[in-house]
Amino acid sequence: MTTSKEHGTPTFQVVYPGQPGDAPATLRNIAHRGGAMNPSVDALRATFGAAILRSEVVWGDTTVYVERAKVAEICAWLQGDPSQSYEYLVDVTAVEYRDAVRAIEVVWHLRSLKFRRFLRLKAELPKDGKTPLAVPSVWAVWKGADWLERECFDMFGIRFEGHPDLRRILMWEQYKEGYPLRKDFPMRGRFSRSEQLKQALAANPEARYSMEELSISDAFEDLPTDMRSRLLGGEKTGE
Repeated sequence: MTTSKEHGTPTFQVVYPGQPGDAPATLRNIAHRGGAMNPSVDALRATFGAAILRSEVVWGDTTVYVERAKVAEICAWLQGDPSQSYEYLVDVTAVEYRDAVRAIEVVWHLRSLKFRRFLRLKAELPKDGKTPLAVPSVWAVWKGADWLERECFDMFGIRFEGHPDLRRILMWEQYKEGYPLRKDFPMRGRFSRSEQLKQALAANPEARYSMEELSISDAFEDLPTDMRSRLLGGEKTGE
């Protein structure tokens, strides 16, 4: 983005996907393994060295495994370097396998509209009881990571260090049964049916809503302390 000298108003550069003269084409007869590697991989290795652990091409898509601590730095470079221009964060998610030893993978799907490239980044979090389930947040690189990281935290319990407001987004903030997409999460929840019913009957349903949505003023006192602090500080519905 630049600023017009004549009017002082912001102007935007028009981005044309792909190289001049290129036309989008549907790939056919794609091999399961192997194939052309995304050229960003060589650039990543040249820039970050040992932090780029390995890479693979599966069904035409390139996946790069990176060092957990370097995630935010790598993403900032991919987004900001003119030779890469991964301006669009498609998704942030995680994968846990049924294998009790295999690490949990945190996944970032990136797309460069300018160069018509797709890149998948992964960071592995061993389930050894020693390695924290945490990775750096990329919110400072792509603001769209805000709710994506909150959902991943809510469902898998993975913390995104540096996120400005990391809290549950699908389950209510008082939810005590854990993280529903983890493989050790029981199909019917951690609590017995009787305990779930007991908690449901004891809960004040109004306490799940913001101050603007409350119709009973006393319900505000039932909210968690941190939620009350945010609402008193001016947080609006849906934030």
